[in-house]
Amino acid sequence: MAKKIVLASNNAGKLKEFNALFAALDFSVHGQGEFGVPEAPEPFHTFVENALAKARHAARITGLPALADDSGICVNALGGAPGVYSARFAGEPKSDLRNNQKLIAELAPHADKSAYYYCVLVYLRHADDPQPVIADGRWDGEIVEVARGENGFGYDPHFWLPSQQLCVAQLDAELKNSLSHRGQAMRALLGKLQ
Repeated sequence: MAKKIVLASNNAGKLKEFNALFAALDFSVHGQGEFGVPEAPEPFHTFVENALAKARHAARITGLPALADDSGICVNALGGAPGVYSARFAGEPKSDLRNNQKLIAELAPHADKSAYYYCVLVYLRHADDPQPVIADGRWDGEIVEVARGENGFGYDPHFWLPSQQLCVAQLDAELKNSLSHRGQAMRALLGKLQ
């Protein structure tokens, strides 16, 4: 019987990715909404602090081991923005479409379109775990104005991968997991957990 982990997120795309990646360790990952866990505040300016806060929040309410990620896109010409504010870059309510529109508009006057996705994962055995397991990953690319592809979420339709000559939203799930910032962080985390 698979061991339950609560994912400190209600993002269906992330839940699907984490379940695929965690299946090898016989863990089943469940979104926090399944347990009635409200979203945790993310008041910090770093990915690692936000991920840790979200994991502690979910573990405390459910009593289960918790997994949290904080990830976003960092655009070099914008000083690393939107960074930790990626999901709410264009304000509330969260909107991938409005976030992408704002990013394209802010980047328009800049010649440098380079960017990277960054992900920090935190795994806690329990809410007061004094030794969280932390892993991270980075995926470099550039921002393109015209959206391409139907897969993925967030900024994926505008995140161009020169090595693949495709946007992330054009990749199949298996290839995305093998290349992505989250996939890199997950493999590092799995290595630590094993």
